[in-house]
Amino acid sequence: MQVKVADHVAGAQSAEGIAVVIDVFRAFSVAAYAFSRGAAAVIPVAEVDYARQLKREHPDWFLIGERHARPLPGFDCGNSPADLEKLDVAGRTLIHTTHAGTQGLTNARQADEVITGALVNAGAIVRYIQARQPSIVTLVRMGHEARENCDEDDLCAELLRSRLLGDPMPVAGIRERLRKASSAEKFFDPACDWAPERDFDLCTRVDEFDFVLQLETGASPPRLRKIDVPKPPIEIV
Repeated sequence: MQVKVADHVAGAQSAEGIAVVIDVFRAFSVAAYAFSRGAAAVIPVAEVDYARQLKREHPDWFLIGERHARPLPGFDCGNSPADLEKLDVAGRTLIHTTHAGTQGLTNARQADEVITGALVNAGAIVRYIQARQPSIVTLVRMGHEARENCDEDDLCAELLRSRLLGDPMPVAGIRERLRKASSAEKFFDPACDWAPERDFDLCTRVDEFDFVLQLETGASPPRLRKIDVPKPPIEIV
Protein backbone atom coordinates (compact mmCIF):
# COMPACT_ATOMS: atom_id res chain seq x y z
CA MET A 1 0.00 0.00 0.00
CA GLN A 2 1.36 3.39 -1.03
CA VAL A 3 0.37 6.25 1.27
CA LYS A 4 0.59 9.71 -0.27
CA VAL A 5 0.08 13.04 1.48
CA ALA A 6 -1.34 16.04 -0.36
CA ASP A 7 -2.62 19.47 0.61
CA HIS A 8 -5.58 21.78 0.08
CA VAL A 9 -7.91 21.85 -2.92
CA ALA A 10 -5.14 21.03 -5.39
CA GLY A 11 -4.30 17.97 -3.31
CA ALA A 12 -7.93 16.87 -3.34
CA GLN A 13 -8.09 17.31 -7.09
CA SER A 14 -5.02 15.09 -7.61
CA ALA A 15 -5.94 12.46 -5.00
CA GLU A 16 -5.77 8.83 -6.11
CA GLY A 17 -7.08 5.55 -4.74
CA ILE A 18 -8.92 6.07 -1.48
CA ALA A 19 -8.83 9.76 -0.64
CA VAL A 20 -9.07 10.70 3.03
CA VAL A 21 -9.98 14.39 3.16
CA ILE A 22 -8.88 15.68 6.56
CA ASP A 23 -10.42 18.59 8.48
CA VAL A 24 -10.08 18.19 12.24
CA PHE A 25 -11.04 21.76 13.33
CA ARG A 26 -13.89 21.35 12.67
CA ALA A 27 -15.79 20.13 9.58
CA PHE A 28 -15.34 16.39 9.76
CA SER A 29 -15.51 16.26 13.52
CA VAL A 30 -18.88 18.03 13.18
CA ALA A 31 -20.04 15.51 10.57
CA ALA A 32 -19.00 12.59 12.78
CA TYR A 33 -20.86 13.97 15.79
CA ALA A 34 -23.93 14.55 13.62
CA PHE A 35 -23.99 10.91 12.58
CA SER A 36 -23.30 9.75 16.13
CA ARG A 37 -26.51 11.51 17.13
CA GLY A 38 -28.55 9.84 14.42
CA ALA A 39 -28.36 12.17 11.41
CA ALA A 40 -29.66 10.49 8.25
CA ALA A 41 -27.21 12.18 5.85
CA VAL A 42 -24.80 15.08 5.53
CA ILE A 43 -24.60 16.83 2.18
CA PRO A 44 -21.22 18.56 1.70
CA VAL A 45 -21.48 21.68 -0.42
CA ALA A 46 -18.75 23.98 -1.71
CA GLU A 47 -20.78 27.13 -2.45
CA VAL A 48 -22.85 29.06 0.06
CA ASP A 49 -25.41 30.02 -2.57
CA TYR A 50 -25.98 26.38 -3.50
CA ALA A 51 -26.30 25.49 0.18
CA ARG A 52 -29.00 28.14 0.58
CA GLN A 53 -30.73 26.87 -2.58
CA LEU A 54 -30.88 23.35 -1.16
CA LYS A 55 -32.35 24.73 2.05
CA ARG A 56 -35.07 26.54 0.08
CA GLU A 57 -35.86 23.34 -1.79
CA HIS A 58 -35.80 21.25 1.39
CA PRO A 59 -36.85 23.47 4.30
CA ASP A 60 -36.90 20.48 6.65
CA TRP A 61 -33.14 19.97 6.18
CA PHE A 62 -30.74 21.68 8.59
CA LEU A 63 -28.30 24.20 7.11
CA ILE A 64 -24.95 24.36 8.91
CA GLY A 65 -21.48 25.71 8.19
CA GLU A 66 -19.12 28.66 8.19
CA ARG A 67 -16.86 31.04 6.35
CA HIS A 68 -13.69 32.26 8.08
CA ALA A 69 -14.75 29.89 10.91
CA ARG A 70 -17.83 32.01 11.71
CA PRO A 71 -21.49 31.01 11.36
CA LEU A 72 -23.37 32.34 8.36
CA PRO A 73 -26.52 34.48 8.57
CA GLY A 74 -29.71 32.46 8.40
CA PHE A 75 -27.98 29.13 9.05
CA ASP A 76 -29.35 26.75 11.66
CA CYS A 77 -25.91 26.18 13.15
CA GLY A 78 -22.29 27.09 12.62
CA ASN A 79 -19.45 24.63 12.09
CA SER A 80 -19.34 23.69 15.75
CA PRO A 81 -19.90 20.26 17.29
CA ALA A 82 -20.86 21.95 20.56
CA ASP A 83 -23.49 24.14 18.89
CA LEU A 84 -24.75 21.12 16.97
CA GLU A 85 -25.76 19.60 20.30
CA LYS A 86 -28.55 22.19 20.45
CA LEU A 87 -30.24 20.67 17.37
CA ASP A 88 -32.22 17.44 17.25
CA VAL A 89 -30.54 15.94 14.21
CA ALA A 90 -31.87 12.39 14.59
CA GLY A 91 -33.27 11.24 11.26
CA ARG A 92 -32.54 14.58 9.63
CA THR A 93 -30.45 15.59 6.62
CA LEU A 94 -27.84 18.32 7.08
CA ILE A 95 -26.49 20.63 4.38
CA HIS A 96 -22.90 21.44 5.31
CA THR A 97 -20.64 24.07 3.73
CA THR A 98 -17.22 25.09 5.07
CA HIS A 99 -14.15 27.02 4.04
CA ALA A 100 -11.90 23.95 3.83
CA GLY A 101 -13.31 20.48 4.43
CA THR A 102 -16.29 20.46 2.11
CA GLN A 103 -14.17 22.09 -0.59
CA GLY A 104 -11.91 19.04 -0.47
CA LEU A 105 -14.76 16.54 -0.67
CA THR A 106 -16.34 18.21 -3.67
CA ASN A 107 -13.01 18.43 -5.52
CA ALA A 108 -11.74 14.87 -4.99
CA ARG A 109 -13.26 13.69 -8.26
CA GLN A 110 -10.34 11.58 -9.50
CA ALA A 111 -10.19 9.32 -6.44
CA ASP A 112 -11.72 5.86 -6.51
CA GLU A 113 -13.37 6.51 -3.16
CA VAL A 114 -13.58 9.47 -0.79
CA ILE A 115 -13.93 9.41 2.98
CA THR A 116 -13.59 12.09 5.63
CA GLY A 117 -10.64 12.34 7.99
CA ALA A 118 -10.63 13.42 11.64
CA LEU A 119 -9.12 12.37 14.93
CA VAL A 120 -12.46 11.26 16.34
CA ASN A 121 -12.67 8.26 14.00
CA ALA A 122 -9.01 7.76 13.08
CA GLY A 123 -8.92 4.13 14.18
CA ALA A 124 -12.02 3.26 12.16
CA ILE A 125 -10.51 4.96 9.10
CA VAL A 126 -7.39 2.82 9.37
CA ARG A 127 -9.37 -0.42 9.86
CA TYR A 128 -11.61 0.43 6.92
CA ILE A 129 -8.68 1.12 4.60
CA GLN A 130 -6.83 -2.00 5.72
CA ALA A 131 -9.91 -4.07 4.95
CA ARG A 132 -10.25 -2.50 1.50
CA GLN A 133 -6.55 -3.03 0.68
CA PRO A 134 -6.20 -0.26 -1.93
CA SER A 135 -2.93 0.10 -3.79
CA ILE A 136 -2.90 3.86 -3.11
CA VAL A 137 -4.21 6.01 -0.26
CA THR A 138 -4.08 9.79 -0.47
CA LEU A 139 -4.27 11.74 2.78
CA VAL A 140 -5.44 15.24 1.91
CA ARG A 141 -4.71 17.85 4.57
CA MET A 142 -7.16 20.68 3.97
CA GLY A 143 -5.50 23.09 6.39
CA HIS A 144 -6.61 26.56 7.39
CA GLU A 145 -9.19 27.80 4.89
CA ALA A 146 -7.73 25.36 2.35
CA ARG A 147 -4.75 27.62 1.77
CA GLU A 148 -2.14 26.97 4.48
CA ASN A 149 -1.22 23.98 6.59
CA CYS A 150 -2.35 23.64 10.18
CA ASP A 151 -1.11 21.52 13.07
CA GLU A 152 -4.27 19.51 13.63
CA ASP A 153 -4.64 18.27 10.04
CA ASP A 154 -0.92 17.60 9.76
CA LEU A 155 -1.02 15.61 12.99
CA CYS A 156 -4.08 13.64 11.91
CA ALA A 157 -2.37 12.73 8.62
CA GLU A 158 0.74 11.68 10.55
CA LEU A 159 -1.36 9.47 12.83
CA LEU A 160 -3.21 7.82 9.95
CA ARG A 161 -0.06 7.28 7.92
CA SER A 162 1.86 5.76 10.83
CA ARG A 163 -0.97 3.36 11.61
CA LEU A 164 -1.46 2.37 7.98
CA LEU A 165 2.25 1.62 7.63
CA GLY A 166 2.32 -0.48 10.79
CA ASP A 167 4.32 1.87 13.00
CA PRO A 168 1.63 3.63 15.05
CA MET A 169 2.57 6.83 16.82
CA PRO A 170 1.51 7.35 20.46
CA VAL A 171 -1.71 9.30 20.93
CA ALA A 172 -1.40 10.21 24.61
CA GLY A 173 0.09 13.65 23.94
CA ILE A 174 -2.04 14.70 20.97
CA ARG A 175 -4.46 16.89 22.90
CA GLU A 176 -1.70 18.78 24.68
CA ARG A 177 0.23 19.26 21.44
CA LEU A 178 -2.82 20.73 19.76
CA ARG A 179 -3.69 22.93 22.73
CA LYS A 180 -0.53 24.90 21.90
CA ALA A 181 -1.37 25.21 18.19
CA SER A 182 -2.18 28.66 16.81
CA SER A 183 -5.30 27.21 15.20
CA ALA A 184 -6.59 26.26 18.68
CA GLU A 185 -6.27 29.73 20.19
CA LYS A 186 -9.82 30.65 19.21
CA PHE A 187 -11.26 27.91 21.42
CA PHE A 188 -9.78 29.53 24.53
CA ASP A 189 -10.58 33.13 23.63
CA PRO A 190 -13.86 34.30 25.25
CA ALA A 191 -14.29 36.81 22.42
CA CYS A 192 -14.59 33.93 19.91
CA ASP A 193 -18.06 32.82 20.97
CA TRP A 194 -18.40 31.02 17.63
CA ALA A 195 -15.63 28.60 18.67
CA PRO A 196 -16.48 27.37 22.20
CA GLU A 197 -13.85 25.60 24.26
CA ARG A 198 -16.01 22.46 24.17
CA ASP A 199 -15.28 22.25 20.42
CA PHE A 200 -11.62 21.67 21.20
CA ASP A 201 -12.49 18.88 23.61
CA LEU A 202 -14.87 17.20 21.16
CA CYS A 203 -12.54 17.48 18.16
CA THR A 204 -9.51 16.04 19.97
CA ARG A 205 -11.16 12.85 21.27
CA VAL A 206 -9.04 10.35 19.37
CA ASP A 207 -10.85 7.16 18.25
CA GLU A 208 -14.19 8.24 19.71
CA PHE A 209 -16.25 6.61 16.94
CA ASP A 210 -16.11 3.26 15.16
CA PHE A 211 -17.38 4.38 11.76
CA VAL A 212 -16.21 6.12 8.61
CA LEU A 213 -18.05 8.68 6.52
CA GLN A 214 -18.02 7.84 2.82
CA LEU A 215 -19.00 10.26 0.07
CA GLU A 216 -21.76 8.74 -2.06
CA THR A 217 -21.03 10.34 -5.41
CA GLY A 218 -23.87 8.48 -7.12
CA ALA A 219 -26.46 10.22 -4.97
CA SER A 220 -28.03 13.50 -6.07
CA PRO A 221 -26.77 15.63 -4.47
CA PRO A 222 -23.69 13.67 -3.28
CA ARG A 223 -23.83 12.96 0.43
CA LEU A 224 -21.94 11.37 3.27
CA ARG A 225 -23.10 8.07 4.68
CA LYS A 226 -21.98 6.25 7.80
CA ILE A 227 -20.27 2.86 7.50
CA ASP A 228 -19.71 1.04 10.77
CA VAL A 229 -16.22 -0.39 11.25
CA PRO A 230 -16.30 -2.23 14.57
CA LYS A 231 -13.16 -3.13 16.44
CA PRO A 232 -12.16 -6.80 16.14
CA PRO A 233 -13.07 -8.87 19.19
CA ILE A 234 -10.37 -9.30 21.81
CA GLU A 235 -9.19 -12.87 22.04
CA ILE A 236 -9.08 -14.21 25.57
CA VAL A 237 -6.35 -16.79 26.00
